[in-house]
Amino acid sequence: MRVHPETELPATPRPYTRASIWFEIALVFTVTLGMSGLRSLISLIDSLLAPTPIASQTVTIVAPQAKAGLLDLIKQLLSVASGIAWGALGIYLLWRAGVNIRERLGTDWRWRDIGPGIGLAALIGIPGIGLYLVAHAVGMNLAVAPSVLNDTWWRVPVLVLAAIQNGFAEEFLVVGYLVTRLQQLRLPIWGILLFSSVLRGSYHLYQGFGGFIGNVVMGLVFALVFLRWRRIWVLVIAHSLIDTVTFIGYPLLHGHVSWLP
Repeated sequence: MRVHPETELPATPRPYTRASIWFEIALVFTVTLGMSGLRSLISLIDSLLAPTPIASQTVTIVAPQAKAGLLDLIKQLLSVASGIAWGALGIYLLWRAGVNIRERLGTDWRWRDIGPGIGLAALIGIPGIGLYLVAHAVGMNLAVAPSVLNDTWWRVPVLVLAAIQNGFAEEFLVVGYLVTRLQQLRLPIWGILLFSSVLRGSYHLYQGFGGFIGNVVMGLVFALVFLRWRRIWVLVIAHSLIDTVTFIGYPLLHGHVSWLP
């Protein structure tokens, strides 16, 4: 029996429908940040059911993943690669669907995106620290330890890469991909903003209610900025800077200042 090469098999592209787009959205977020949101919700419930108040509990964002230093480095880098792949998946699906990602998302790199990115990081990051401290003080948030990696030569580079990965994955998926798909479904602007921002807040629930509220606000601002400027790199730069300062600053300040839990 002769088996035809794959290139000889007929393939007819299927047109997108509302149902197929919704299914794609559900599938993408089931294997990425949507599933993270469900796990985060369970973590919050677990913290609330614990005998100690959530303000007395601590949660870590970047922690060692192996006992051996070299293996830990490899696993950290694999986590970074996984996050980058998540963001790339969303952009690839839009590109395969015929979306002009350069025009609609601003995927072409421009040096002038750095300035607005820094400004947006300050706009979100500085009030965000205040919100976290207030939420923890009133018992709505766990104490968040952004990084507890061992003091090794690769700690700072890995933390920077982890911050960039967070910015890339979240902004390309939750804003670039999701907002574009919801616009194709002709959802009203308020619905798009609500969908995107609540999703962003959901996978930060493990930090407590303050983490959820703060990231919902961040999601609203980021989605509005994206709809106004169509420059996804501005969001990636801002998010990456916020996480870089948080990841690297925490080990330097913890135990040396009284106001940091």
